[in-house]
Formats: sequence, C-alpha cells, structure tokens
Amino acid sequence: MSDCPLCPSEIAPTQCLWEDEQLRVLLCPEPGYPAFCRVIWRQHIAEMTDLNVDERMHLMTVVWLLEAALRALLAPDKINLASLGNQVPHLHWHVIPRFNDDRHFPDTVWAQPRRHGVEHPLNIDSLRKLLESGMA
Repeated sequence: MSDCPLCPSEIAPTQCLWEDEQLRVLLCPEPGYPAFCRVIWRQHIAEMTDLNVDERMHLMTVVWLLEAALRALLAPDKINLASLGNQVPHLHWHVIPRFNDDRHFPDTVWAQPRRHGVEHPLNIDSLRKLLESGMA
C-alpha cells in the first residue's frame, strides 16, 4: 500500500523512539497528549494473526515494555492500549498514558473532550533510555 501513513517511508525520523528490523516505537503526540505513542509493525499487514507466534510475542513484549516505561516516567492514572486499524489497516498499537485531568477522561481520546485538560509532559530522552535498556 503505497499511501499508508504508517509505512516506514512515511515516518519522520524524529518520531522514532526505538526500532528493530520488525517494528518501530513512535512518539505521535496529539493535542493534550504529548506522550501518545504507537508501536507499528514494519510489514504492511492488518491483523495480529497474520504474525507467527514468535512475532506476536515480540510485538506484545515491546507494547508491554513501552507501557511500563511510560508508567515509570509519568505515573499516569491509566494506560490505554488499543489496536484498531479500521481506518488504516496496518498492524499497530496505540499506547496512551491517561490522567484523571486529561481532556477526555474517562472517555477514549477519540471522544468529544469533556474539559480543557492538563498536559503531562514527557522527557523523551528518558523514555528512549528506558526502551533501549529494556530491549538489551
């Protein structure tokens, strides 16, 4: 799919927090959510079951490592994990730290905002270090 926004040729290098030959961890800040991240499988496939068991475990290990790193850095009230792909059928996971005072809580980040909300800044260098140490 040549026009896929999640394919590697479409990704700005500054967004990349960590990568290997199978996937990338990207920082994809959204308004009100500076620590909004995605884990994107490099190969253009749509579903988890398109991966073999080892690939699935690798993908989820990275998702869980990213969740743990964001929890350690930000102490959010909740982490949302989502794999939708309805609009972009390229396998990826959203990893979103959530706070009781964010724009949408307790609703999803794609719902109508409930309030102005507070942004919780992220130290990107610290997140990169945690990911690198966890992948060693």
